[in-house]
Order: sequence, then C-alpha cells, then structure tokens
Amino acid sequence: MTGSTHDEARGGALGERLNWLRAAVLGANDGIVSTAGLVVGVAGATDDRPALVTAGLAGLLAGSMSMAAGEYVSVSTQRDSEMAALAQEKRELRERPEAELAELTELLERRGLSRDVAGEAAVQLTERDALKAHARVELGIDPDALTNPWHAAWASFLAFTAGALLPLLAMVLPPAGWRLAVTVASVLAALALTGWSSARLGAAAPARAVLRNMAGGALAMGVTYAAGSLLDVAGV
Repeated sequence: MTGSTHDEARGGALGERLNWLRAAVLGANDGIVSTAGLVVGVAGATDDRPALVTAGLAGLLAGSMSMAAGEYVSVSTQRDSEMAALAQEKRELRERPEAELAELTELLERRGLSRDVAGEAAVQLTERDALKAHARVELGIDPDALTNPWHAAWASFLAFTAGALLPLLAMVLPPAGWRLAVTVASVLAALALTGWSSARLGAAAPARAVLRNMAGGALAMGVTYAAGSLLDVAGV
C-alpha cells in the first residue's frame, strides 16, 4: 500500500469515526433536552414521584425507540440507494467496459492527473477491482464500508437513552424540595458538555455552541414547567 493510499484510508476511517461520535453526542443531547422538558413539565403540575418516574420512563422509551426507528429507516434508505448505484455500475462495467474505462480516466484527469498518468492509473485500478474503483472515484462509495442500519439504530437508541437517564434520575432521586434545582443544574451542565463536544468535533469555537445549547435547554424546561404549572392551577 502506498503512503497516499494509506493516508486516504486512515483519513476515511477517522472521518467515519468522527461522524459516529458526532451522531452519538447529538443523540445524547436530544435525550437530555426532550426528557428534561418532559419531567420538568410534569414537575410543574405535581411532585408525585411515581408520576414523575412514569412520565420520564415513557419519554425515554418513546424517544429512544423513535430515534432508533428513524435512524434505521434513514440508513436503510441510504444503503438501498448505494446498493442500487453499485448494481447499475456493475451492469455498465459488464456491458460497456471500454466506455467505463474512458469515464474513469476522465474522472481521474479532473482530479489533477495528466492524461497519460490518468489512463495508466485507470487501467491498473480496473485490473485490480473495476467496481471498487468506479464506486470510489465516480460514486463516492466504499463498497467495503456500507453503513449497517442496525448499527446506526442501536447507536441512536443507546445515545438517546444515556442522555435521557440524566434528567430522569436527577428528578426522581433527590428529595422533593431539591428535585427541580438539581435537575435544572445537571441538565445545563450536561448541555454545556455536549455543546462543547459537538463544537470541538466540528472544529468550531465552543463558546457559542455551549451558550446556544444551554439556552435551548433552559427555554425548553421553562416552557414545559410553565405549561405544567398552568395545568396544575387550572386543576387539570
């Protein structure tokens, strides 16, 4: 393996890991905000621990299952599209190999290679694995690294669940008089961490992301708590 090929493979693997990590951070963030909003809203209406546990668990399960199902459908659709594109490319390679070789040469030339070098590279890539060469250069797909929808679904499920557990436990474990304060403080701290993490993964300045994340969570908890309090006053 040449140095450039090794660097490209390592860079692709690193990019894939960063994408998974970013998705995990965002999934945990969703779990924190949605479950915090739910349990704080219920806390505005009642301080009954069983009611808080029931609401929190229902929100955790509903949210995690929704995230997992949505991710499974999304990744399955993407995988189906990639498989269809690969099947079409395989058919074209079988039916008109010379035209496909010329196309690969042109694509490599567009990337900065001279005509002669592009032609030689296209021939060598085609002899080694024509489908893989066209998939990577023409389609931007790695046939050996297609995303598994089940992996994506489980990752989203676990990330959301991990995030949702924090506000749920913060609300139901402390004494009644401390529940709201502990929940708000722990949620804001967690949102600061996820905001910082997402910014660092995206190579952005963390301060704005942290403030934006905390403001969104605070707004969500404030709105739901106000709604719960109004329902309590109304006797609903």
